[in-house]
Amino acid sequence: MSFVIAVPDVVSAAATDLAGVGSTLSQANSAAAAQTTQLVAAGADEVSAAVAAFFGAHAQEYQAVSAGAATFHQQFVQALNAGAGAYASAEAANAAATANPWQVIQQDLLNAINTPTELLLQRPLIGNGTNGLPGTGQNGGAGGILWGNGGNGGSGAAAVGSTNGGTGGNGGAAGLFGHGGAGGAGGVSNVNASAGSGGAGGAGGLLWGNGGPGGAGGAYNGAIVRGAGSGGAGGDAVGLFGHGGAGGAGGLATANVFGDGAGSGGHGGHGGLLNGNGGAGGAAGAQGSVPGIGGDGGAGGLLSGNGGDGGGGFGGRSGHGGNAGLIGNGGAGGAGGFGAVGGTGGNGGTLLGNGGHGGNGGQSDVSDGGPGGAGGSALGLFGHGGDGGNGGQSAAAASNGGQGGHGGNGAVFGGGGSGGNGGASVGGKASGGDGGNAQFVGNGGAGGNSAGAGASLGQGGNGGLLLGIPGPNGHAGP
Repeated sequence: MSFVIAVPDVVSAAATDLAGVGSTLSQANSAAAAQTTQLVAAGADEVSAAVAAFFGAHAQEYQAVSAGAATFHQQFVQALNAGAGAYASAEAANAAATANPWQVIQQDLLNAINTPTELLLQRPLIGNGTNGLPGTGQNGGAGGILWGNGGNGGSGAAAVGSTNGGTGGNGGAAGLFGHGGAGGAGGVSNVNASAGSGGAGGAGGLLWGNGGPGGAGGAYNGAIVRGAGSGGAGGDAVGLFGHGGAGGAGGLATANVFGDGAGSGGHGGHGGLLNGNGGAGGAAGAQGSVPGIGGDGGAGGLLSGNGGDGGGGFGGRSGHGGNAGLIGNGGAGGAGGFGAVGGTGGNGGTLLGNGGHGGNGGQSDVSDGGPGGAGGSALGLFGHGGDGGNGGQSAAAASNGGQGGHGGNGAVFGGGGSGGNGGASVGGKASGGDGGNAQFVGNGGAGGNSAGAGASLGQGGNGGLLLGIPGPNGHAGP
């Protein structure tokens, strides 16, 4: 048995040297062609003409043979380069197999396992789904039937002419075990068209896995009345265990352009059946003259899990906190931006859990401050109500601050939440929110403080019927 040793670097260097030789010969042949193929006869007689014609024909035949030789030489050099590349690839594969032989065995085994399901169902049994290509809005592929994450959605196509930006692709769903794929971002706009919305996140595994996050909305950078894209919804945890995916953020709009809309945030996905937190809602885009709404938080798992927090709004309503299931705390309401209303806190679990905090109202320098969101209530046997959000401040003349949000009510055993304070302003006023009530055993929540002359104080909540004291009233602010 014979053995052949090939060094790819040496073969590649030889091919380079041969290519240089061929180039030199071609230059020499080209330089000699004009002087040898077009000889001038030494005299006017027939013998001189015949001699010149003979040498010229010989030179032309030589050039033809040289051209053929150059073609063969080029093909030989190409073959050497291809051989060097093949040897290098073989060496790399052998080195990888030597360094990690299990990787080769694993890949061969996966190919054998996945081939039947891919042929029948176009889906692997084990493995992650394929990602959508950027700029196409393709959906992500589904994960393996048994095990594997969903593929990410591709981003949406950019706006062209008057055609709006494309929607991002949805994330692929997982199988039994795995996480959902992320939604693709919305396509960006141009000056004549709006931006695209983000794609939705994929669902988590049927037994275990988190939902995928929603894609962000596309930004709008034009100077006419158009809008940024909304964020995609977070994927749900549809199985027994897993957290919901977060909603995508809304896209930014052009600042200081009337009529340009900020993108709204996507809603969060819900948690798994036995356990899992809800996904947070996406925040609205932070620029634009048309309000953007924050996404609501997703609900917690049916048995246990906290609700997701709401996303902040921009000039519009902020997202509400998600409600808990049997055991868990409600999500906090989203905080307002630029005069937006604070989101309402989510309710606590029906057996055990506190209500979520209400979101603070947004500040404003051109109008009233945004009102604070109400705190979520504790609906079960044990738990405290959530505090109300504070009202937003206002820096505009003759405008009022935002009202404080009311505190949430307590559970059968638990106190009420405190009311939020009214927002300060230059010459206006804002009332404080009332405190939440206790039900059977617990103290009432404190009332929120007012701001400005003539504003109402927040009233304290009632104490429990069996045991508890009322909450104190708020104080009068400056």
